[in-house]
Amino acid sequence: MKPRYLFNFITIIIVYSALTFYIGWNSWVWLHSIFGLEEKWIYGFIVCLISFSYIIGHFIKKIPLFKIVGSFWFGLMQYAILILPLSNLIALVLIFTGLSTPSVINWVGGVVFIFLVILFIFGVFNAYSPVVRNFSLVIPKQIGELTQLRIAMASDMHFGRLSGIRHVRRLVREINALNPDIILLPGDIIDDDPVPFTQKKMGNVMKELSAPFGVYGVLGNHEYYGGGIPKFLQEMERIGITILMDQVIKINDSLYLAGRKDKTDRNRLPIDALLTDIDPSLPLIMMDHQPSEITQAQENRVDILLSGHTHRGQMAPNHLITKRIFENDWGYLQKGQLHSIVSSGYGFWGPPLRIGSRSEIIQIQVTFLNSEVTSEIAGR
Repeated sequence: MKPRYLFNFITIIIVYSALTFYIGWNSWVWLHSIFGLEEKWIYGFIVCLISFSYIIGHFIKKIPLFKIVGSFWFGLMQYAILILPLSNLIALVLIFTGLSTPSVINWVGGVVFIFLVILFIFGVFNAYSPVVRNFSLVIPKQIGELTQLRIAMASDMHFGRLSGIRHVRRLVREINALNPDIILLPGDIIDDDPVPFTQKKMGNVMKELSAPFGVYGVLGNHEYYGGGIPKFLQEMERIGITILMDQVIKINDSLYLAGRKDKTDRNRLPIDALLTDIDPSLPLIMMDHQPSEITQAQENRVDILLSGHTHRGQMAPNHLITKRIFENDWGYLQKGQLHSIVSSGYGFWGPPLRIGSRSEIIQIQVTFLNSEVTSEIAGR
């Protein structure tokens, strides 16, 4: 390992451990005060084990409990870091006003605990209760007899340990109920490792997705992280989902569908190289997991760009970060002829929590009009 990487790794571990100690110490003070807890070394070992469970689970894959516990810990850690400094300040102020220290610790700690429980219940509900968001687009291109197209889109399912078989069934039921003409899945279909997906036979459920023009997807960054792309592609082929990897296909001899490799892939083609042989008079829909090249898509005559990846931060206030990173981090953006739609995702990464975002399926009603009709409507 290069010295720079080693230094960065050690720095991250030190900071992470310090934050874990801060959370653990606050919890210990409250538990000791209210329950008389005494076994601090056993308590410290348990906190340490929980805080590093996700990393342990990465190496001990046969015991999924580690990764599940570690996922919940990440959610707890984020909100504990945000809430505990304020609670500490309030506790100090109350103690300096003359109130009993044990009483202050008990009441302030109890309020923090109740708040976190409510927050987690709300977040889990948002994660596992998807909504359908609707968009209506007009593309100024007439394509024979096909005047409308209904698209169902779902990204970032992260199917695996926590986004499991019930969530898959919910997805299939909700999407099929929309009666789409085509189903598009722009990346992160699985959560890293394809093994839980195949072991739980989630593919057999996804196989029930049905649309006249087919079901298509692209790779997301997590398909790359898992290192099991060949196995994933084999499973997708088995269940009838076509994964486009820097490919352009023609749908119903009426429009183009392009699918890009994820930005993680150093060998992915630039947009202009991918679209060299298309007929610009036909509509062009593109799936690109990360919405990081909206300008390039607009400059290369893409009509609809569908992405995910951002999760809209997944847990507020992380959305403030994604808004600064991406031109369109969630929802709809029009740029010239380009219509960009970014989904917050159907699943989740890490903790099964969504706060300030919601698990969602996207329905897009596209109307195709020739240029003369579009000009007439614009002039009214």
